[in-house]
Amino acid sequence: MLLEIGFNNGVPIDEEFFIKNIAGRHNDDIAATLFPDDLPRGEKFLEDKEAMFRRLASDNLPPINGLYKLTKWIEDHGLKKAAVTNAPRPNAELMISKLGLKDFFDVVIVGSECEHAKPYPDPYLKALELLKVSKDHTFICEDSASGIRAGVAAGMPVVGLTTRNPENVLMEANPTMLVKDYEDPKLWSALEELDKKGDSLKTAA
Repeated sequence: MLLEIGFNNGVPIDEEFFIKNIAGRHNDDIAATLFPDDLPRGEKFLEDKEAMFRRLASDNLPPINGLYKLTKWIEDHGLKKAAVTNAPRPNAELMISKLGLKDFFDVVIVGSECEHAKPYPDPYLKALELLKVSKDHTFICEDSASGIRAGVAAGMPVVGLTTRNPENVLMEANPTMLVKDYEDPKLWSALEELDKKGDSLKTAA
């Protein structure tokens, strides 16, 4: 779409540019980066981009490997769930619906509906408030550097997913761990440790 409007004098953006300036960022921030001298044009372009995404996602939105294994673990443990995203609400609701998770999440938090979007902690702090849970008993899964930074700034452990962005970029945001997907043995080893701690606390009580 950037090529179609002659962005960067018609030279395609590369992966490095995408990761630095677009991936995981809120649309207002992307518009300011891509179109600093013409914000209305940037906002219109990003609206069109989101519409294009919805058309593409309607046809093809495969789940990350292990997604439903993790959602089952979460449901089996009776945990509260929030989807926290910088995507526009129509995109978020479309993705959640297409993945069959409409009844899974208790709340959906959208960055543009908070005072500050990610990488600020506001969306995650709002999720804690609405779910009425403590950050000491919460964990986050994130696939972008801005999302990891938001979770870390909110004071919670963050599992970083390398499904889209390079490990070195995500590690700079200081996640608790990185996993390749929701099947990753590292993730399940950590969840088993949580189970053991929970069992020992029950025994002690």
